[in-house]
Amino acid sequence: RFIRLYFVYKGISYFQKTEEMGYLIEKLKSVILSLLFVLQTDKLQPNRDTVFFRDGVRRIDFVLSYVDDKDGEKKQERRREFEANLEKAGLELETDDKSDSKDQKTYFLKIHAPWDVLATYADILKIKVPFKESDIPHGQDVPLEWLSRPFRLPEHIMHPAADYFTYPFDKTKTNFFLINNKDTFFPPSTRNRIVFYILARCPYYKEGRIDKDKTGIKRLLSNGTYTSAFPLHDCRYWKRARNAECESERYNLYRHWARFLCFYKEQPLNLIRKYYGEKIGIYFAWLGFYTEMLFFAAVMGVICFTYGVLSYDDNISSKEICDASIGGSILMCPLCDKKCPFWRLNSTCLSSWQSHLFDNEGTVFFAIFMGIWVTLFLEFWKRRQARLEYEWDLVDFEEEQQQLQIRPEFEIRYIDLDPVEKTINDTDLLGNGAVPPCHQQVCSLLPLSGHLIHGELAVYAAFASIIKDPMRKIQVVGRFITPQLATSVTASCINFVIIMILNFFYERVAVWITDMEIPKTHLEYENRLTMKMFLFQFVNYYSSCFYVAFFKGKFVGYPGHYTYMFGKQSKLRNEECDPGGCLIELTTQLVIVMAGKQLWGNIQEALLPLMRNWWSSRKGRHNPENHYSRWEQDHVLQNFGQLGLFYEYLEMVVQFGFITLFVASFPLAPLLALCNNILEIRVDAWKFTTQFRRPVASKARNIGAWQEILNAVAILSVVTNAFIMAFTSDMIPRMVYLYAYGNGMRGYVNNSLSIYNISRIPESNMPEDHDYWFDNSTTCRYRDYRYPPGHEKEYFHTMQFWHILAAKMAFIIIMEHVVFVVKFFVAWLIPDIPSDVKARIKRERYLIQGELLYLQLVTIPRVMPSNSPFIMTENESSLYVLIELKIVVLNM
Repeated sequence: RFIRLYFVYKGISYFQKTEEMGYLIEKLKSVILSLLFVLQTDKLQPNRDTVFFRDGVRRIDFVLSYVDDKDGEKKQERRREFEANLEKAGLELETDDKSDSKDQKTYFLKIHAPWDVLATYADILKIKVPFKESDIPHGQDVPLEWLSRPFRLPEHIMHPAADYFTYPFDKTKTNFFLINNKDTFFPPSTRNRIVFYILARCPYYKEGRIDKDKTGIKRLLSNGTYTSAFPLHDCRYWKRARNAECESERYNLYRHWARFLCFYKEQPLNLIRKYYGEKIGIYFAWLGFYTEMLFFAAVMGVICFTYGVLSYDDNISSKEICDASIGGSILMCPLCDKKCPFWRLNSTCLSSWQSHLFDNEGTVFFAIFMGIWVTLFLEFWKRRQARLEYEWDLVDFEEEQQQLQIRPEFEIRYIDLDPVEKTINDTDLLGNGAVPPCHQQVCSLLPLSGHLIHGELAVYAAFASIIKDPMRKIQVVGRFITPQLATSVTASCINFVIIMILNFFYERVAVWITDMEIPKTHLEYENRLTMKMFLFQFVNYYSSCFYVAFFKGKFVGYPGHYTYMFGKQSKLRNEECDPGGCLIELTTQLVIVMAGKQLWGNIQEALLPLMRNWWSSRKGRHNPENHYSRWEQDHVLQNFGQLGLFYEYLEMVVQFGFITLFVASFPLAPLLALCNNILEIRVDAWKFTTQFRRPVASKARNIGAWQEILNAVAILSVVTNAFIMAFTSDMIPRMVYLYAYGNGMRGYVNNSLSIYNISRIPESNMPEDHDYWFDNSTTCRYRDYRYPPGHEKEYFHTMQFWHILAAKMAFIIIMEHVVFVVKFFVAWLIPDIPSDVKARIKRERYLIQGELLYLQLVTIPRVMPSNSPFIMTENESSLYVLIELKIVVLNM
């Protein structure tokens, strides 16, 4: 390029001498000269978009950044001690002066871990490394495999590295492992994990002084000594790295995974695990599997909804409500005191039709199906998880490394620290300052009362705002939607806004309580935080749905003897359901809260990081690639915090609760969840690949405490859906009327409404303007099964009420037992670990023992005298190995 531009420049100069074109030629020459200058500068300056030190050999494993400020002397002293201790630990450092950065303010400290450091800490952390190439094929030929080809990714993306048998690294047995190149033996994700382990435990107090509080990079970040700490991405996400030694895995992830146009493709889980670590890999594996299983639930939900649409014309109850001669002639009692008027039943015509779409015979089948579906989902996930544990070398991870994942915060307080050797003071572990269990329970129950109160306030505030002028507003609203449904929609929107506000406080309270407990390990910390946060979110998101499903309209009393929330003096009468039932209100509540949460979550996840990164990178985005260093590009990205993945799980588990706990009220909920999750996978992938710094790799063998939460929600969902079908839906009263009291469904509406004498309604319950609504009527109707006025048992429950109640209880018992029996039978029938995975684990252990025994027999003669009587011949060695291996097999 340089030579071509040079000759073009010479040609233009000659052309200018002969033709004298003046100003235009001069401008063209100046442009070419600037291009020549840039190209010449590129030759002289090294490419700064790299992951290596200035020598181009040592790889950058971690980067720290800092700036000069008013507390510069104290922070400089801390940095000096910290960096000196890092060098004592064996790490190699290189600093970029602030004059080399684009903002002229930020220093960058680059860290490299040499082989000796990596080997030492790999031994301490028991990191599994390859010792023999696996001879087990990746997969088996599947019939009609050509059908899945459009959904598959290239082989080098799905399996970016060869498969090996692995064993925990031992520094004294390096000959046992397949070490071809020490610089590339440990992948970048393992290297940054080891370096972060050192950074989190390195002290920054002066030599000779012991101050446990002055330890670890987290504390230095919190007090502003360093502004950030992160491992580097290997390249820009939209183009491959220039250096052939860089893997360009980020580019492959973006091209084949993070783009939305790849939504129908499988996920490259092995590449995700290799680049981000097992913990993030497990999350995307679970999310992908959950989305796949949602497809079947969504199909059944659509079928159930379609049945409701097709049986629209067979809905005799709605026809009677909408009939002017039936529903138009029925005068209903006021739904509240003073402000609510008498009203005609046919004003709820639209609501009754809408309710039929979700409250029909198909809903019962769908509720039972979802009870079985959730069991299949959890059982098949266990099998999928077991396969991943084997493929990703996580089989013995928890047992071997539980003590090695001790949190720095715990070590600072209860452990005598040494960079390599650690001794635990057992006396300090007794009563580690944790919050007592009783306090935890109290704190967990704090949101319950607050949320119930705000839910009630939202309902009554919405009701008052809509029906302030009943004479006029009811008729206007009734053309499009019933007053009760309008109230439910408005209350649901208000409730959703309050939920989002309370989330902000609940999250911080849960983190604060867990921090006070000072859990010992990272796993224990996450499990405790998970349980607390889910309890908060359970109350926050589901309390309004539980209220509508199981409390609203159930304890209202009857005209003249209404039930009040806090006594009659409060004048807060319990709410009534629409004559069509509370199910449509539960559906409205579920749709608004679930859809609103998903929409708001996607906006937060996609737009906020994009806007923040755009603002922080505005100064350097136009710089040439080799003038804008890799660490500066990553520095302006968003930090992926320790709890980043926690919130992703929480979002999905809350969604799981919506589609299981209340799915009987809205069969299309799995379809909404499926559409959201297809987008969620790609948004999360795009976020991780383009908007976040590379997170520190960490291991996890499963989804942790979320598995137990999913199991609990699955069991609870059977109970809630049975109660919804029995007490919230009108299915049981219709079935009792059909088979015991009526000849078909005609007359059901009239049969389900009781009669009350208007003259006996107390003045406090009467509407303020009631003369207009009387039409010479002496009675009004209300939803209940009570004897009419004049009967010897007037206003007491009829025998039909007790028949219906008995049918409801029988339905709950039968449905629960049927679903639970099927659930437990399916769980027993499907083994948690596939048989082929068990066989592979046994075979790998067999090979490991054989290789270790052979290594011992090979190395023993080298350290013993040649005349030693203990030296075995070759045949004796082989026989010894066979005997030992038989013992190993018998012990498996």
